[in-house]
Amino acid sequence: MTNSQNLFEKSRIHIPGGVNSPVRAFGSVGGTPIFFKRAKGAYVWDADDKSYIDYVGSWGPMILGHAHPEVIRVVKETAELGLSFGAPTELELEMADLLCSLLPSMDQVRLVSSGTEATMSAIRLARGYTGRSAIVKFEGCYHGHADSLLVKAGSGALTFGNPSSAGVPPETAQHTLVLDYNNKGQLEELFAKMGDQIAAVIIEPVAGNMNLVAPEKPFLDALRNLCTKHGAVLIFDEVMTGFRVGATCAQGLFGIKPDLTTLGKVIGGGMPVGAFGGRGDIMQQLAPLGPVYQAGTLSGNPVAMAAGLATLKLLQIPGFFEKLSDTAKALTVGLSDIAREKGIPFSAQSVGGMFGLYFRDAPPRSYAEVMQCDKAAFNHFFHFMVEEGVYLAPSAFEAGFVSIMHGKDEIDRTLESAKKFFSKA
Repeated sequence: MTNSQNLFEKSRIHIPGGVNSPVRAFGSVGGTPIFFKRAKGAYVWDADDKSYIDYVGSWGPMILGHAHPEVIRVVKETAELGLSFGAPTELELEMADLLCSLLPSMDQVRLVSSGTEATMSAIRLARGYTGRSAIVKFEGCYHGHADSLLVKAGSGALTFGNPSSAGVPPETAQHTLVLDYNNKGQLEELFAKMGDQIAAVIIEPVAGNMNLVAPEKPFLDALRNLCTKHGAVLIFDEVMTGFRVGATCAQGLFGIKPDLTTLGKVIGGGMPVGAFGGRGDIMQQLAPLGPVYQAGTLSGNPVAMAAGLATLKLLQIPGFFEKLSDTAKALTVGLSDIAREKGIPFSAQSVGGMFGLYFRDAPPRSYAEVMQCDKAAFNHFFHFMVEEGVYLAPSAFEAGFVSIMHGKDEIDRTLESAKKFFSKA
């Protein structure tokens, strides 16, 4: 028995399922989850001291690579001054100023402790601002585990959704409509029918929680125009894409200005963090200025702020995102070329430092097309690559990530391992 297997068996005694977040359980791919104990640069080491090239990056935050010396330095220095005060700090001000300077859509920002908290609060704020109840999300997009967002599509087009988790009351789900990602016509039909009832539309501008699905520009343009016309709040959930796909996030990449933006992951540099912000007239509806209540004991935690500020400042180095994008593209193009030579149904694509791998002839453009991917083939690929020392997301329905520390050696090693797999397939 490996150390990971032993630790997993022990964890199952006092932790439900042995893990503190479901995807870690390897339920989608089978087998025993890997327990990690250290990381550096593009690599992680498991409990048995085996090293892996890491394409998970703590699900996105480790854009600088693991244990970047500057981030570690500021975390240590800040921690020595105190871990938390439950009171304002100058670091919160510095983070707010930086985020608002980097994102033209953001006049004000409220710092929180997780992505779920950010999206939950943004939805409440949009409802309070508009005085409406209905919200719209898209099939396959994940916005945290708040009740109103754990909803799947209803029985037909333009119907309110159904709970996708036990514990979510139907009367909560009935205020959420679920549409198809990239379906411009369906979006237009919905707004024509009930635009005056919609408080907000929330979307991952690049979907990353049903694997990577890139948006179509006419779809995003229609979304912006319809929200403006009907007085609905457009929320870009950039918890995953924020400062990951470009220097001004997905909204800058696609030239769309949302009303509210949620952030997380990269802005904490690996520490627990979240934020939501946007138009001043909307943000000023928050307590203590307005009637929409939101609070958090550890919001703006100084250690998280220090790690996030150090990370965001290092991303401003000229050429950073060009190099990051080139690395992700080298990986996806290389994998696609190898599979094509072997006649394997496979495709891949990247947006900035995010990428998607699909056992399907072409990249999907919707949740329904994601579901057409050969999940069993991915599971075989995943376990083969783990044996080769390459760690991918343990699910066919999650995006992958490269860091600035992934270089030619890591990409070449990954492609060589993939070539072995496709040769046997």
